Amino acid sequence: MTKTTATAPVLGTRALNRATLDRQLLLRRSPLSATAAVEHLLGLQAQNVKPPYYALAARVDGFRPEQLSSAMDAREVVRIVTMRSTIHTHTAEDTLTLRPLVQAARDRELGQFRKGLTGVDLERLAAVSRELVETEPRTMKELREALLAEWPDADPFALSIAARCTLPLVQVTPRGLWGRSGQVALTTAEHWLGRPAEPAPAPDATVLRYLAAFGPASVKDMQTWAGLTRLREVFERLRRRLTTFSDENGVELFDLPDASRPDADTPAPPRFLPEFDNLLLSHADRSRVVPADLKGRTWQGNQAYCTLLVDGFLSGLWKLEAGALVVEPFGRFTKAQRDEVTAEGERMLAAMHDGEGYDVRFGPVARS
Repeated sequence: MTKTTATAPVLGTRALNRATLDRQLLLRRSPLSATAAVEHLLGLQAQNVKPPYYALAARVDGFRPEQLSSAMDAREVVRIVTMRSTIHTHTAEDTLTLRPLVQAARDRELGQFRKGLTGVDLERLAAVSRELVETEPRTMKELREALLAEWPDADPFALSIAARCTLPLVQVTPRGLWGRSGQVALTTAEHWLGRPAEPAPAPDATVLRYLAAFGPASVKDMQTWAGLTRLREVFERLRRRLTTFSDENGVELFDLPDASRPDADTPAPPRFLPEFDNLLLSHADRSRVVPADLKGRTWQGNQAYCTLLVDGFLSGLWKLEAGALVVEPFGRFTKAQRDEVTAEGERMLAAMHDGEGYDVRFGPVARS
């Protein structure tokens, strides 16, 4: 990360926390529609089906799961691999632009599988794959087997990765619908959305959108979010349109001049977030949300946990068990904090599981 060389206003950790929570619609719930919120947030992490729904429940006033499910069924939003080579829920418009923007990262990913693709013409593989999935949506297994018939000496897994990296493959519904999810079946974004992909955009506009959703941020922060490199020149090109700050370690942070930066003492209500929420993944330095002593506590091996924010910072885990929303704090909550967490838990349950009879319970302090 670049250190500032001139005197710049310093934003402390709590100030960064409040600014980021505000951009993430987590200081107060937004009146935006589900689709508009997905657009503002530049997509939602979606390795599993349910996280985007919980992410919006924490951010959108009056959210109900059917709002996102209906938008997905109407093809206003889709599930596709984009940033950091992970599945995201994006608006149709962002699917057709952000996916081309991160193509360089997909090319780098594909390079890791070159050994298994010896003798495979990637342009032909893309053409064959496109014909296969546009004729009818295919599971990855079906696509892999069809490609193996064309290239029997290639590594089957590498063939399927090549198809995913060279084409913008979306997961068709009912996959991703609330309460109706099926197996993963793929077709191209262009075929599913009924219009061609846009040319890869200049990254300038995406930098501005990233700052609107995740700022203030460093160059390395955005590179972490996008899975891209060499964005320094883009920030330098935009410097005159931006304002700059320094964090407590002297790292230069960029921001939109007119963006909201609430006071560090602004109250931050508790929020229940899903596993892999973008709030926890979209900065190189995550200390604005994750205290140093809790680093690495939101997952174990390949298992990621749902997280709880108290006073704006990671403060515990949560899970749904038979009849209960179980909160596992990382430390002791005051009575006032327990009451606020309970009230927020009840609100989340009413939005996401109305009539299912869950109670809010506090489990033991979560250990490392």
